[in-house]
Amino acid sequence: MAVSSPDLKAFLIATPFFGGLSDPSLELLIAMLVERRFEPGAAVVREGEPGRSMYIVRSGELAVSKLGDAGRLIPMTRLGPGDFFGEMTLIEAQNRSATVVAESALVLYELTARSLYAYYKADVYAYVMVLQNVNRELCRRLRRADGRFAEMATPSGSS
Repeated sequence: MAVSSPDLKAFLIATPFFGGLSDPSLELLIAMLVERRFEPGAAVVREGEPGRSMYIVRSGELAVSKLGDAGRLIPMTRLGPGDFFGEMTLIEAQNRSATVVAESALVLYELTARSLYAYYKADVYAYVMVLQNVNRELCRRLRRADGRFAEMATPSGSS
């Protein structure tokens, strides 16, 4: 179902994905979102499956994991309200890079690649702003991952 409400607009403005958009551009993007609900334990996306949409978390908690050696699940991070995921499939058109499972009842907003393309055709400036916002978040995630790798490489007891 398509979504729209004043409180939804205020919520989305506060998320990194929607920063810098004009009111008409934001309204257009909101009209493209589809609300999705998931029960606890449901897999929203699975690593390796095709994906052509991203999600913004309105409410609930999610666990992100990757498959390791011998099919062992490796916890990567947790997500909550205001976070988004799945954006990598919109940028590189590759299969899902991780599994995302509902830890509690979820309300998500889905944006498909098709809708994002329609957004590009309707408002190229706003489309570029959205991609810049996604890229900024990807850079933040990469910096955090770099920090984790550096910590793992530092011998215990070193300063």
